[in-house]
Amino acid sequence: MKFLLTSAGIVNKSIEKAFFELVDKKAQDITLAFIPTAANVEEGDKSWLITDLYNLKNRNFKCIDVVDISALEQKIWKPRLELADVLVFSGGNTFHLMYWLKKSSLAHMLLDLLKTRVYVGISAGSMVTTKNLVLSQSKQLYYENLPKNYSNEGLGFFNFHFRPHLNSPDFPNVRHEFLKKIAKELKDPIYALDDQSALKIQDEKIEVISEGEYIII
Repeated sequence: MKFLLTSAGIVNKSIEKAFFELVDKKAQDITLAFIPTAANVEEGDKSWLITDLYNLKNRNFKCIDVVDISALEQKIWKPRLELADVLVFSGGNTFHLMYWLKKSSLAHMLLDLLKTRVYVGISAGSMVTTKNLVLSQSKQLYYENLPKNYSNEGLGFFNFHFRPHLNSPDFPNVRHEFLKKIAKELKDPIYALDDQSALKIQDEKIEVISEGEYIII
């Protein structure tokens, strides 16, 4: 399986290069399905979501379909995901995205879909690929609260923690010193990446792609 786990999407040449290496097609031959579900419960300005889409549009792909798994029936969204070469999961509320991945049954379909497709995560879309969402909880590093009906369980593709937005002014606790303290409570390693960095994962080989800063604890 092939994954590109980003903090802020395809924002620089290095991440763009990693993307095309994974997909192994020219831009004009690539169809993307953009899943914005994580953003649905985020209040206020959505310029960050527009920026993510704009960064994709600037790569001149053949097609960018927007497919909200919480708004459409499976008989509608599933064929559209099957038509795509790349599944892009947006940022937003990690728990809301995971809730709908399970409720829609897409979580159970991903193993088959990803045999022939590339998974691209942006922030929350990257975090859900790990086995649990402990680094999304408000008591740790994020601004999200964990509602009673939401699980802390992730998709379980990886036995590490992914923490986006390292050193971002919007997330003042996402700093090396604070992460080191949290790492002592966790069994698995933490990959913390800033908005200019990503993880390229192919056949279980993990490569850090960065034009900025990252830490592995």
